[in-house]
Amino acid sequence: MTNSALPVLSINGWCRNGSTLIGNLLNEVPGFFHVGELHFLWKNAYGNGSNDRCGCGARLVECPIWSRVLAAELPAGASAEAHARDMVRRQVAVLRTRQTWSVLRGDLSEARRAHAATMARLYRAIAEVTGCKAIIDSTKIPGEAALLPHVEGIAPRFLHLVRDPRATAHSWSRQKDYAYVMSATRSTAYWVGFNLASQALIRRYPDASMFLRYEDFIREPARVLDRLIALCGGDPAANPVSGRTAELRPNHTVTGNPDRFRSGTTLIRPDDAAWQSELSARAQLATVALAWPLMKRYGYPLGGVAAAKERAWTSG
Repeated sequence: MTNSALPVLSINGWCRNGSTLIGNLLNEVPGFFHVGELHFLWKNAYGNGSNDRCGCGARLVECPIWSRVLAAELPAGASAEAHARDMVRRQVAVLRTRQTWSVLRGDLSEARRAHAATMARLYRAIAEVTGCKAIIDSTKIPGEAALLPHVEGIAPRFLHLVRDPRATAHSWSRQKDYAYVMSATRSTAYWVGFNLASQALIRRYPDASMFLRYEDFIREPARVLDRLIALCGGDPAANPVSGRTAELRPNHTVTGNPDRFRSGTTLIRPDDAAWQSELSARAQLATVALAWPLMKRYGYPLGGVAAAKERAWTSG
């Protein structure tokens, strides 16, 4: 790994794409630290985020890692609550997914420059507190990821992680701890927007990027993880996956899929059967109708649409 710049792997794409699992697997590589969805640090620690717990189970402001990071990152003389409000306002104002293309064009407003300076301070604090040599950030907001090349002291890497939109729609249809429910239509609309922006990001930085379908990771988890470890400057010999299993320790993720609280022996297995049997025919049709151009581009079959139409018609 390079001594001068800290590798930061930014995972992008739409939510429920397997980023928490991949991030936690990379967290087992010596010197790697998975922060979870770092974008939500301030909102969850001091605001009204969906949850205020670290992956270790403690509240973020009481976690032995994040309490120190938050204290080190806080500007001199500022109150933590006011700083958190400023950060959230800035993220919403200038770093939304739809603003990805503006950032990629080099439109660095004063607010974006201020955010880049804050992120440089934050990444430095994480490295100092944890001793890590590479950071994995599964935020999945391309507008913020596009700013990383302008963050001092880091070497950004980008992973565009995509999953079949019918599988993500099915995942969003189920209540899961603090994760809310979303309709298939809304999930798929976000899937299209977030993946278009993530695609633009890796096209802009091809030498520092990787495209990955979640289904391909599930098919060959150890081989894919080798590539990701190498992308971050690590040694694939430290790959924690053996066959289809890995031992996961408790982690310090800011937020993410509620499965982040699980540790121990973890089996990496396909889960396509769930959405194929449980996602309604109408939801499958709506998803394909919205997403088919990108589905074809990413190699997802549109098969089953005719059968889904027949089921939707007869059940209506």
